[in-house]
Amino acid sequence: MAEQSWRWLLLLAVIAGCSPRQSLVRELRKTESEFKDHLGFVLYDPGKKKNLIEFNSDRYFTPASNTKVVTFYTSLKMLGDSIPALRYTVQNDSVIFWGTGDPSFLYGEVMASTRAYAFLRTANGRLFFSNANFQTESFGPGWAWDDYGYDYQVERSSFPAFGNRFTARKEGNSLLTEPRVFGGDVVVSPHNGARHEVVRNFSSNQLTLKPGSAGRPNEWSIPFHVSDELVVRLLTDTLRRPVGTTSRKPETAAQTVYSVPADSLYKVMLQASDNFIAEQLLILCSGTLSDTLNSEKAIRYSMEHLLNDLPDKPVWVDGSGLSRYNLFTPRFFAGLWEKVGQVVPEDRLFQLVAVGGKSGTLKRFYQADRPYIFGKTGSLSNNYSLSGYLVTRKGHKLIFCWLNSNFTEQTGKIRARMELVLKDIYERY
Repeated sequence: MAEQSWRWLLLLAVIAGCSPRQSLVRELRKTESEFKDHLGFVLYDPGKKKNLIEFNSDRYFTPASNTKVVTFYTSLKMLGDSIPALRYTVQNDSVIFWGTGDPSFLYGEVMASTRAYAFLRTANGRLFFSNANFQTESFGPGWAWDDYGYDYQVERSSFPAFGNRFTARKEGNSLLTEPRVFGGDVVVSPHNGARHEVVRNFSSNQLTLKPGSAGRPNEWSIPFHVSDELVVRLLTDTLRRPVGTTSRKPETAAQTVYSVPADSLYKVMLQASDNFIAEQLLILCSGTLSDTLNSEKAIRYSMEHLLNDLPDKPVWVDGSGLSRYNLFTPRFFAGLWEKVGQVVPEDRLFQLVAVGGKSGTLKRFYQADRPYIFGKTGSLSNNYSLSGYLVTRKGHKLIFCWLNSNFTEQTGKIRARMELVLKDIYERY
C-alpha cells in the first residue's frame, strides 16, 4: 500500500512537471538562450483577470509597429466615427483652410472620399492654404535619417496628399512621375551597374536616375519633401484652380469638412502596418485638444489620461513604431488589448486587425481551419513583436504579447519558433 502511494505521488510529480505552463516557460527560456536575444511574453485570461504565463513580462522592449496599438486605442478615445479633413473660414471673397492631419486625401490605400476634394474644387472665392497650425517635426524622434527615401518613412504634415509620396516610372531614358509635378527636376547619372535606381535629394524633390543593365525595378514609390509651396502646387494641379498660401492662424469659429470613416484608416494601419496613417492619426488626435497640431501633445494627453492605469509606464515617442526610442513591456500591451476589447466589440475588432492565415501581415502565417490569432505584428531590424488575441481550440479567448529584441538571427526563424509555441497554446488551453 505504501509502495502504491509512493508511485502515485511520483506520477503526480511527473504530471505537474509537464504542465502546459511549465513546459511553455521552459520553451521560452530555451528560445531566448538559443537565439541569444531579449524575449518577453505574457498570456492573460481577461475572463479570470489572471496572467496564465509570464516570462520577462515586466521588462522593456522595442515594440516596433506594436506601437500602432497604442495609437489605435488613443484614436478610439479621442476621435469620432468620421475623420475631419480640413477646417475653413470664409472672409470676403477668400476661403482660408487649414489641414487637420487627415491622411486620406487622394491616398489610394484607403477608402476613397471626394468630400474634401469636392469642397475645395467648388468653393466660391479664392483658396488660401495655411500651415500655421502645424507644430510637428517632419520626422519623428529616433527615426533613421537615411530611410528618408523609402515609402515606409514618409514625412508628417498638416495637409497630406497622395500619402505624401509619388510614383516614378522609368520609360526608356526618361522618368515619368505621378503626380506629374515631380517630373520637372530629374538628373540622369551614368550607368549604375545591375539595377536601376532612383534617388531623391534629402532636402528637396530633385530626383537622380541611375540606369542599370537589368529590367527591374522600373517603378518606385518615393516619399516627397513637404513644403507649403509644394502643397499648393499639388492642390492647384489637382483641383485645376489656383491655390495660394497664407500664414493666418486657425480661428475658433472655423467650420469642418469631414472625409472617411475612422475604421477605414484603422483597418489599413493595423492590417498593412501603414506607418503614414499611424503618424497622421496622432496629429489628428492633437487637433481635438487645441488648434495646434502636435504629436507630442497627443502622446502626453494619452499617457496622463487614457493609459495611466496600465502597468510599467512606457517610453512612447511616435505613432508608428519607427523609432527605437519607444520602450514598452509585454504586460503593458496585455492590459492595453483588454482596454481595446472593452471599447470595440469583437466582431468589429477582428475585422480591423491582422488575422492569422487570412489578412494583413499575418496572412501567410498561423494557417488553420479556423483563425485563432488576431492582432498586430511589429518589425524592425533585430526586433520582432506580436500581440493581440488568441482563441484556443476550446474557444477560450486569451490575450498575449510576445516581444523580441536584439536578435541577430533571421526574423523568419524567430517568427517560426513563435508560431510553434502559440500553436501549442492554441491546442492545450
